[in-house]
Amino acid sequence: MKKIILLIALLSFYIGSSQQSTHISMIDYVQILNQNKAETLFYYQNNWQQLRIKALEKDYIESYQLLETIPTVKTPYTFILITTYKNKAQYEASEKNFQELIDASNGLKLLNSKKPSEFRKVVFQN
Repeated sequence: MKKIILLIALLSFYIGSSQQSTHISMIDYVQILNQNKAETLFYYQNNWQQLRIKALEKDYIESYQLLETIPTVKTPYTFILITTYKNKAQYEASEKNFQELIDASNGLKLLNSKKPSEFRKVVFQN
């Protein structure tokens, strides 16, 4: 009986604390255009991901993930980009914070000098 009460108490605490979470995640679903997977991956690893590493160091974001999946007819994207913010204030400051990081960077890094619009397309953003 004590184990059941302890389990119920733990579940109640978990449910209560998870409902109070203020984290905000932005998710981009990216489609590769014209068979340019190398260019797309290079772009995200050397620009998007590097900015998020710096954003983590400055406490501008909570976390990030660069995920790869196999595209299908229903889900025509290859990459899923997730940036998570601790709270609404951190999220609302994101544009200003990322612009600061972009301005301090050495510019956009591209493979084969192809522009992003030539090799990738954000098909859905959440």
